[in-house]
Amino acid sequence: MINVLVNGASGRMGKAMSAGIIGEADMQIVAAVDIRQEGEDIGLLAGCGPIGVTVEKDLVQAIRRSKPDVMLDFTNPQAVLRNLRLALGEDLPCVVGTTGLTERDINELRQLSELHHAPLFIAANFAITAVLMMRFAVEAARYLPQYEIIERHHENKMDAPSGTALRTMEMISAVRQVHAQGAAHEIEMIAGSRGGDYQGARVHSMRLPGYVASQEVVFGAPGQTLTIRQDSINQHCFFPGVALALRKIGELSGVTVGLDKLL
Repeated sequence: MINVLVNGASGRMGKAMSAGIIGEADMQIVAAVDIRQEGEDIGLLAGCGPIGVTVEKDLVQAIRRSKPDVMLDFTNPQAVLRNLRLALGEDLPCVVGTTGLTERDINELRQLSELHHAPLFIAANFAITAVLMMRFAVEAARYLPQYEIIERHHENKMDAPSGTALRTMEMISAVRQVHAQGAAHEIEMIAGSRGGDYQGARVHSMRLPGYVASQEVVFGAPGQTLTIRQDSINQHCFFPGVALALRKIGELSGVTVGLDKLL
């Protein structure tokens, strides 16, 4: 039995992942942490009925009391680094779906992971279709180096561009030389109209009610375009990837980034 501490349990992703864990035979929630809805049963919040585990605020206290095998973190970009410092400091393996970690953050966490012998797994996106979208995009970029990304998320997402967009562009950079796109002297009539610049390619972030997560990678060449698109319809689509990571974390060491590493 894999004993899981869910951090960010009262959020949209926390509730959806909690529901998934409750439905699995080989894992269980032993602690739920969030700054909201303290004292509420996480089973009820997840829509599964009471399981006798209530939401609490103090992460370290929850770790020491419940002695979980792994922490699953779906909090927010402002809190995730502190959470991981605390959890790794308690020798606790971590699976992280919260985006917003910088390369500098990951380097720090790599040192903590090695110091405390606690593996850390980070994925910008746990949807299998998103992993395939990124892989297909890298393949297309070998032949079509001019591209832009349009990513869409719900209105409450804090970081832009999304971790998935950043990860996609990082992966493409391995097969694409840095070069600017568009007219050499283009003029933005409204600042930011051309989107964010990543090694000359552009990324555009939409934040609107109705979306969960969606990304298009649009490639262009003379007389032709190619669009690779992935849509997440609801939060439950992320659980198979999360479950895979929870089951595999004990076999890992150090820091592992990207669900593709487990497939």
